[in-house]
Amino acid sequence: MATKELVSVRAARADDTPMIIDLIKPFVEEGTVLARTMDEVDELLPSFLVAEEDGIVIGCVVLEIYSPKLAEIRSLAVSRSAQGKGIGSRLVAACVARAHERGILEVMAITSADGFFQSCGFDYTLPGAKRALFFMTRDKN
Repeated sequence: MATKELVSVRAARADDTPMIIDLIKPFVEEGTVLARTMDEVDELLPSFLVAEEDGIVIGCVVLEIYSPKLAEIRSLAVSRSAQGKGIGSRLVAACVARAHERGILEVMAITSADGFFQSCGFDYTLPGAKRALFFMTRDKN
């Protein structure tokens, strides 16, 4: 059972890729996380963070930086057995800290878990009432 003290959050390494793919798979199947191929994970590896316990990746997240102004938190997943222990919050906080260190002005999360991200300090609007609007160009499944 994961506890905060025994879990480390660190930059992902190349040997983490298979564990990241396995970790996000059930969330992809339920439609809460977008699928990632091995090539995508490898390409984004420098931007991935993982939560690790006893050498096992039990959580992951990627901070995709789009510009000096904007980054997005993506592929956030925590193994079912480790949920409710604050690991997701720690991963989000690590992304926000990374963005701050790099001078990124805004970090966004596109999610169906609004309450979770609000508990991490995210809100629907930015100062000046800026909002994100979306247009889906792919076919609906």
